[in-house]
Amino acid sequence: MCGICCVLSVSSPQSVLEHHVCENLRKRGPCCSQEITKTVADLGYRCLFSAHVLHLRGFLTPQPVEDGNGNVLLWNGEVFGGLTIGNEENDTQILCQHLSDAGHPEDILSVLSRVQGPWAFIYYQAARHCLWFGRDFFGRRSLLCRCDVEEKSVVLTSVAASLSGPGGQGWQEVPAGGIYRIDLSAFTDPGLLTLEVYPWIYPDSALLQANHEFKWEGLSSCASLKMNDAGLFLAAPVCPLNTAISEILPDTEHAFGPQPCAEDLDVFLNCGEKQKVVRRLIDVLSEAVRRRVQALPCLTPETSPLATEKADIAILFSGGIDSVVLAALADRHVSFGKPIDLLNVAFELQEPQKRKESSKKSKGCKLKPKETSAAPNGPGDSSSFSVPDRMTGKASLKELQALNPHRRWNFVEINVTREELQEMRQKNIRHLVHPLETVLDDSIGCAVWFAARGVGMVTEETEQKAYTSTAKVVLTGIGADEQLAGYSRHRVRFKTAGLDGLVQELAMELGRISSRNMGRDDRVIGDHGKEARFPFLDEDVVSFLNSLPVWEKADLSLPRGLGEKLLLRLAARDLGLGPSATLPKRAMQFGSRIAKLENSQEKASDKCHRLHTA
Repeated sequence: MCGICCVLSVSSPQSVLEHHVCENLRKRGPCCSQEITKTVADLGYRCLFSAHVLHLRGFLTPQPVEDGNGNVLLWNGEVFGGLTIGNEENDTQILCQHLSDAGHPEDILSVLSRVQGPWAFIYYQAARHCLWFGRDFFGRRSLLCRCDVEEKSVVLTSVAASLSGPGGQGWQEVPAGGIYRIDLSAFTDPGLLTLEVYPWIYPDSALLQANHEFKWEGLSSCASLKMNDAGLFLAAPVCPLNTAISEILPDTEHAFGPQPCAEDLDVFLNCGEKQKVVRRLIDVLSEAVRRRVQALPCLTPETSPLATEKADIAILFSGGIDSVVLAALADRHVSFGKPIDLLNVAFELQEPQKRKESSKKSKGCKLKPKETSAAPNGPGDSSSFSVPDRMTGKASLKELQALNPHRRWNFVEINVTREELQEMRQKNIRHLVHPLETVLDDSIGCAVWFAARGVGMVTEETEQKAYTSTAKVVLTGIGADEQLAGYSRHRVRFKTAGLDGLVQELAMELGRISSRNMGRDDRVIGDHGKEARFPFLDEDVVSFLNSLPVWEKADLSLPRGLGEKLLLRLAARDLGLGPSATLPKRAMQFGSRIAKLENSQEKASDKCHRLHTA
């Protein structure tokens, strides 16, 4: 993973790159930092390329990478398939070689269409004087853009900042609907800057390129967007969603109670055809996890004894179905002697004001302060952090320990007080969430930031000890709800519009995941010098799930805790999991109780003033 940045300017690009942007980029890539400047006087443009590398695969390759022809690549990504890369090779070098051989636009598109994995890139073609940039199909890596007419500059960066002055305004996430090309020979007048777009399209789609609509909402007035004249596009890396609706649906004679149990899932697994689909999901998801937990940096003899005692892999762990399945599959592929960190975040429960006042009156004296007030990430009063995700996390931990009692599972209890939340939001988190700005972005951004930091407590036998996760790779379960109808709004849509409405909702969910979730989560997790990886959004996993009819993935006529994400629950049961397989969906902001710390009258879609407070 990297923090990448390019400043295109007619003057000194250094003056445009603010100090706060540089600091945020360095946090993402603590292993190596480097800059290259390209100046083309006769065309009147200058490009500053800055990269900060987090070393995770193969041998350390400093960026930016420049080839013998003066082309420059900034690559924030992982190649998990599509291009052949040896165990000791670095994907940045391999990709740079492919792009160096790709002189024409169609050749560049062919290379990028083949890459399986998350990425954001910036590529300078010296001979053609053009700048390419964009994100993968799901937008799993962040890339922001800001155009400034007065400064006559365009800035592309992994992460920016939210500030009250003009330097903090105008940032937008680059839409993940395609990749973009800037003709630098026309940059002498930024007011006439044109971005040429090459969209993602399903290769067998009947949609004509000429009629394809592409929007970049709120694009600055200093630039315009147009479809490329040649009608070229990138081939989508997944198959289209199966929208078939059957009038005759599978039925079961078993009567399910309002509170499902793990044994209820066995009714479905007794069906041979259903079991085949479940096993196929396990196979494809297991391979996606394997790709993301193996092929980490080669250990030297000097570091290997110490390294075996520390975790390389962590999981954002609520104890819910998504995170438990990822943990069970990671157990298959992480080396036998290595621990796995389970990161479980809880925000301090606040005593209601009315209860405090009532207590004061009944006692007739002032309320004494807690003798065991909880310090940030300290043991303190454990009841202050007994939030739903903490309880389900501990219960699911026991199931994982039963599956593999020889594995060291580090259940990291990350306890966050209101004071620390407010401090770190203002100091760090609001800059990472920017340019997103809703109450939901604030809640999830804060929860994920503290969880990924991995600073908390672990229990060894009966004693709690301070612990900081050393894992540089963080697995998250995002993408499961969007594909398997895990949200409560999916039940509402099913009740009002049936399977047809549900299919439309799922298509919308996956289509907007890049703008709603991915960039934010990448920026927040990357701030700790760690890389977010998303097995449920692996191209093979998405293609498999997209190929299934909706009733194979979920049955929302069944009770909550059973019908939503039914296929994944069956996979969990087949893996040997018990009660965790039927836990109902609980959103992170509610399970961690961060939502209880703020204004309960707020709506998730409201603009969050806390993200803008200077």
